[in-house]
Amino acid sequence: MNIYVANIPWKASEEQLKQLFAEYGEVSSAKIIMDKVTQRSRGFGFIEMADDTAGRNAVNELNGADFMGKNLVVNEARPREEGGNGGRGGNRGGGGGGFRRGDFNKDY
Repeated sequence: MNIYVANIPWKASEEQLKQLFAEYGEVSSAKIIMDKVTQRSRGFGFIEMADDTAGRNAVNELNGADFMGKNLVVNEARPREEGGNGGRGGNRGGGGGGFRRGDFNKDY
């Protein structure tokens, strides 16, 4: 089961997050998402648990729980949406307006 975890404290490590969820069952992986530019935690991540029942129990018990001074938001992760642009807008096309040669003589 893949679990989405938000409101993770910046000082938390993946190992600490893994240990928290391990109280509810076997944790296959723990990943805190890092900002590509600053290399700091973005405050959310994913836990993968081997057993769905243990995963659901962890979600129920840890959603809203205090972890290092912050209340976690824990949900079952939704599958990534397929698409060529990674969920960012679409092709917005062409440029826009501006000044065209000859417009300065027109009487609007």
